[in-house]
Amino acid sequence: MSTSWIVVLAVLIAAFGAAFVVGRLLTRRSGLMKGAAEWPVLKDSEIDELGLSRSGPTVLHFGAAWCGPCVGLRRVVDQVCADLPAVAHVEIDMDANPAAARTLSVLSLPTTFIFDADGGQRYRASGVPTAADLRSALEPLLA
Repeated sequence: MSTSWIVVLAVLIAAFGAAFVVGRLLTRRSGLMKGAAEWPVLKDSEIDELGLSRSGPTVLHFGAAWCGPCVGLRRVVDQVCADLPAVAHVEIDMDANPAAARTLSVLSLPTTFIFDADGGQRYRASGVPTAADLRSALEPLLA
């Protein structure tokens, strides 16, 4: 192998390594790799501002009128909340209430949260979660 091929190979390996490290850092920063222990517990004032239930779990989701996937999310959340009547449901329009989105670091729509009665975040998903995912996150909170 000539020296130029070795240099090209070393540069490619270094570039892929750097891309991997940057990707991991961005994923970790966006919260996709956070464990439940790292999720915030809301203050009483934030619980009231967001309209969360203090008697049981709350499904909170952010959407907007122009968001196509938000329609699908509404159907999933409505179905789950109909099956589990002890679960409160709050929908926040991100355009109408950007301060709430900043409080929870919402960067994409739709974003869904599940909070326990104490304001502890127990679940977070970007996109449209399945009904089974929501139920499996909610059922331990109802026991």
